[in-house]
Amino acid sequence: MATERIKSEITGTVWKILLAEGDAIQVESELMILESMKMEIPVESAVSGRIQSILVAPGDAVDEDQDLAIIEID
Repeated sequence: MATERIKSEITGTVWKILLAEGDAIQVESELMILESMKMEIPVESAVSGRIQSILVAPGDAVDEDQDLAIIEID
């Protein structure tokens, strides 16, 4: 099955994870929220499918272009 890696667009901290592994996700659905410079930045899915794995946890520091999650594409 094809997969899509969701990457961070910024350097920041994982503030909140909104969905769990195994959950269905649609295009433009929010997966998690990152915090950078006191701003909340939503991380959205570019594909529809099911969350195969979440690679970060709340409080984790992330770098730009870091993999955050893997989605199995429908």
